Formats: sequence, structure tokens, C-alpha cells
Amino acid sequence: MIEATTWPPRYDLSYRPAIDEPHWDRRLETMDPAERSVLILAKLKAQIAWCWERSPFYREKWQAAGFEPGDLRALDDFSRMPVLRKGELREEQAAHPPFGRYTCDEPSTWARIHGTSGTTGKPTGFIVSRDDMARISEAQARVMWGMGFRPSDTLFVASLFSLYMGSWGALLGGERLGMMCFPFGAGIPGMTKQALTWLREVKPSGFYGTPSYALRLAEVAVQEGLDPRALGLRKMFFSGEPGAGIPSVKARLEETFGAKVFDSGSTAEMTPWITDGECSERRGMHLWQDIVYAEVCDPQTFRPLPYGAEGTPVYTHLERTSMPMIRFAAGDLTTWTDEPCPCGRTYPRLPRGIYGRIDDQLTIRGENVFPSTIEEVLRREGYHDEYRIVVTREGTLDELTVRVETVERERDATRLSKTLRTVVGLRCEVDFVDVGTLPRSELKSRRVEDLRPKA
Repeated sequence: MIEATTWPPRYDLSYRPAIDEPHWDRRLETMDPAERSVLILAKLKAQIAWCWERSPFYREKWQAAGFEPGDLRALDDFSRMPVLRKGELREEQAAHPPFGRYTCDEPSTWARIHGTSGTTGKPTGFIVSRDDMARISEAQARVMWGMGFRPSDTLFVASLFSLYMGSWGALLGGERLGMMCFPFGAGIPGMTKQALTWLREVKPSGFYGTPSYALRLAEVAVQEGLDPRALGLRKMFFSGEPGAGIPSVKARLEETFGAKVFDSGSTAEMTPWITDGECSERRGMHLWQDIVYAEVCDPQTFRPLPYGAEGTPVYTHLERTSMPMIRFAAGDLTTWTDEPCPCGRTYPRLPRGIYGRIDDQLTIRGENVFPSTIEEVLRREGYHDEYRIVVTREGTLDELTVRVETVERERDATRLSKTLRTVVGLRCEVDFVDVGTLPRSELKSRRVEDLRPKA
């Protein structure tokens, strides 16, 4: 439980709810939203004062925008603060290596250095202090308890233990919750067969990874003559990709493994807090607002949008002292709601999850296309193997081709092309290839090939 009068909050790390209690902290999770807004405002004031005092980066950024901590008198004032973008973090670390001036704790407090791979630019480093690690483990445990995980579960963590941060968050949460954890990892050739061997031996009830890797695991299991349901998994949660939030993908995962599937995640800058996370009802991810405050905003103005609207999440740490993110614009796309959830939690929800990244949106012949929309059609139509979305340009005309793996008897390119055209809104060629033709991923799949000449 929490010492309510302190910031940063200090948790009783020996606390654990009764096994039959559906909430980790019933008071916080079922709080009246108006009362929660008072709590959020108090945490925001403390978090922003901390950053103002200790971070020249934030102080300069906010002064340039004409904002000082004393200007935050009500929650509505918060949206006047400027958003923070990934590019700014890279630029700040390049100008002030290695970690920039938004690191607010002394190096003597640091416990971890994480980072991005740098595949789309200079790698970005993330610092986590020892006290932040404890708060992270508390947050992760809360969300995972809401999914239904209990100390009697064994959690198999099947994603990279390196720069990818979701693995570390799942491990921290599982350990704090009291589960036995198997940090197996992934990514090395041959590891998938080893994973199957260990899964058969250990019989874990829980699984964490990316949707792509779980589907790859199932594919290899079938090749080895093993029914994935025989692994005995009962609860599986995912992050890193939108797959677990796509209804047809979630249904396929549940059918394949005979397990309940939960969507979770946010961004590398905000993790390893998984504070977008589904509860046991699986009706979309809750935004656990008293841990990380999330707004869904207009992608151009970054003003908060009303419930029911589509926009981009903007996240703010409320309990982070080492490297806080304040109004971090994630670049994702989602829709939010405040409709009641049968679980009793009063947090807002993302009923469709995170279903795309603004950067991933393809503009083809004037139409905006999200790869997740195409995947939803393919899975719903029964095409369960790998696929690629290929965009080319002939002269001045863009062409869209979807390359789909399938067996001979399933090939009906004309029907699938018509279905895609109806949903996507433009002509789409379908190219069927044999199963096993396209590359597989041990982590996140890269399924879009935009071959158009760069401007």
C-alpha cells in the first residue's frame, strides 16, 4: 500500500492483496474520477516542481513556453504545457551526452541504463534509479494483478532481455506480485525450439511476449507435431505491437493457445511501466491514471479531446524521479472512453487498444491506411500466416500489394482483394505465396515495405 502524504510515493513492498481480491488497491482503482483528479493534480504539482528544480532541460523548455510550476492551479491548466517529442530527447542527449539534462536524480541513485536500438536514428538512453525500480515493480504488479495473475502462477517471459524494455517490466511485476518467473528471453536462432522444450517441461500458466513471437512459437510447435494448447498456458499478455488489441488477432491467439489474452503497453520512454493494461474483463486497456497520467489529444494542437474521440496519447509520469517524461507525445493512435467497466475500475479505457502509429500511417492515392486495418481483415478472413504490405509507385501512381502466405486450397485472390478494397478504400493487389516464404521475427515483425522513391 501507499503512504498517501508523501511524494515520491513510498510503497509497502511486503503488501499483497488477498488472493480473491480482484483489485490490488481497491480504493485507488475504484475512486470517483473527480476525487482522483484531485490526487492526480497533487502528484502533477510535485512531479513538475521536482523537474523544474533539477532539470535545466525542462526549466528552459517551460520558460520558453511561458509556463512555470505556479501556473498549474487546476488540472485544466496542465494542457497549456508544451508536449515533449522523441526527437527532442535525441537532440538533448547529443548536445549533453550521454543522457541529457532531463535526468533528475544523482548518478549514485541509478540502478539501470536502458535504451533504444537506434534503428531509426541515434540511440536514446534511459536512466532508472533504485527507488524508481521499486515503484515500477509496484505499478506492474498492480496491472498484472488486475489481469488475474496470482502468486501461484509461473510466468514465462519470452522476449528480449536487452534494450527491449517490456521484458524487464514484466519480470519486475511478476516478482513483486510473488510469482515464480522464468526470464527465458528470445531472439537467438534456435531459441524457439528451446522455448518449446522448456514450456513442455515447466508448464507455466502465464506468458509475456509480443504477438508476433507468440504466433511464431505456435507455428514452430505445429511443425514439431505439438498442439500449442498442450503447453498449458492460461493467461498471456502482450505489448510492443498492436496485435493483442486487434480483435481477430486476439481471437486467434486465444484459439491457438487456449488461453486468455490481455493487451498492454505504452512506449519505451514510459516503460517499463505497463500502465495501459487490460483487466480481467478484457474490454480494452485501462489508463491507470494515478501512476502515469494519460491524455488523448488532437495530433496537431495536442489539446485534450473528449471521450469518444480519436487522437494520440500524451503521457506524464507521476512517480518518476530519475528521468521523468512530462507530456510525452507517443505518436500512437487510439480512441478513449469513460464508459463503466464491469471490473469496477473507474479509469478511462482504450476500447480498441493502440491500433496504429501516426508515423506508420500510409498515404496511398490520397487515402490514409493503417497496417493494423489490413491485418484485421486478413485475420478475420482466415489468413493466419505471415504477410507483407508492399507499396510501390509506377510513374505518378501508387500501388498497394498485400503478399499473403497460405496453402493452395485457401487461395482466392479476387475475393480477398474485393474485401480489402471495401475496408481500406482503394484498389489492392493480392499476391499469395507459399507458407514459410516470408521471414519470421523473434520479436516485432516488420511487415510494411514502402518502396516508393523518397522525395
